[in-house]
Amino acid sequence: MTNIKIAIFAIGLFLTLQIEAASIKILFDNTKAEQAGNADWVISNSSSPVQIPTPAQSGITSSTPETYWTGALSGWGIDCVKKGYYVETLTGSSQITYGNSSNSQDLSNYQVYIVCEPNTVFTTAEKTAMMNFVKNGGGLFMVSDHTVSDRNNDGWDSPAIWIDFLTNNTVQNNPFGITVDLANISQTSTNIAALPKDSILHGPMGNVTEVMWSNGTTFTINKTVNPSVVGQVFKTGVSTTGTTGVLFATARYGKGKVAIIGDSSPCDDGTGGSGNSLYPGYFGDANGNHQLLLMNATIWLATPSITTGIKSIETRKSDFQLYPNPVSDGKLHVNYSLNNSSNTKIQLFDATGKNVKTIANTDVSADSQNESIDVSDLRSGIYLCRLSTGKETITKTVIIRK
Repeated sequence: MTNIKIAIFAIGLFLTLQIEAASIKILFDNTKAEQAGNADWVISNSSSPVQIPTPAQSGITSSTPETYWTGALSGWGIDCVKKGYYVETLTGSSQITYGNSSNSQDLSNYQVYIVCEPNTVFTTAEKTAMMNFVKNGGGLFMVSDHTVSDRNNDGWDSPAIWIDFLTNNTVQNNPFGITVDLANISQTSTNIAALPKDSILHGPMGNVTEVMWSNGTTFTINKTVNPSVVGQVFKTGVSTTGTTGVLFATARYGKGKVAIIGDSSPCDDGTGGSGNSLYPGYFGDANGNHQLLLMNATIWLATPSITTGIKSIETRKSDFQLYPNPVSDGKLHVNYSLNNSSNTKIQLFDATGKNVKTIANTDVSADSQNESIDVSDLRSGIYLCRLSTGKETITKTVIIRK
């Protein structure tokens, strides 16, 4: 009878995990002239982007090249699929809404919304929708470019558009504590913040050590406005504990999170529509660090939730993510963010309830954290990974494959 119970428990956890992975959807925007001028900021079908990229993402494997799709963001999109996410494009004929049940691509149906260098201004209704998306648990990835980069000559460039979004909306003025600077810089920077547990800089994809701006902008952050805002990468020569010259930043707002980068070149994989001037920034520049930075941030934004019916699991108050899942290389990454500083304990249990791994930390700060657990000595199977703090316990399933 015990073996039967364990088998049923394992099957239930496996099915829950599959549902969880399939439910993580990432939406790339193409409603704001992202293909104007020399840009081609789409993941697929450069000549005529469609909602569901082709060829089918079900054909993508760990070895699929970015040329499987056509678009300057195809590398980013295919990497998302390789992580188990489902990606779509919000095409020019679609609407940016939140809470509109008649819109099949309403933002409420996605975990992450990526807007790479918008070239037309957001309407009041669109700004409200995007703010409410974040406020209610969504992840927004904002990509800016340098000032005076108006690709479609309509009087708006991406820094001005993001400034308008942040400061001229109906929800809250500058809720993220991030100000977009009207700057134009080109440099390679190794000025990385000393945040050893930060899951953007030290996440599942690897450690970020440098970036390269090819005409981009910077940000100013304000922790008084939003205590959660963090500058991860800074301009050469400025303090990484300061508030100016920020190249990449993240913040929380309500139940959601945002990430912002000051140059579109790191997103560019160098391939796209015919006639566009594209550069291999995603894979080639900065020794491949842009891929690590963008994907670590995407993973952080794509916070999955899971309900298994186990009584010990409480409502999620802190972000808690496991990657990769399933684990096949012997290393499990545990990413989490706390609302308040706390002692933490991460425990791994097998299907019988035996505690097989434990990592205990004292006085962990209220920030993004990343731990790696060596599971190479564990058998293939389904396990429970539990994060315990002084106020809550969160448990998720993980599969180990040999």
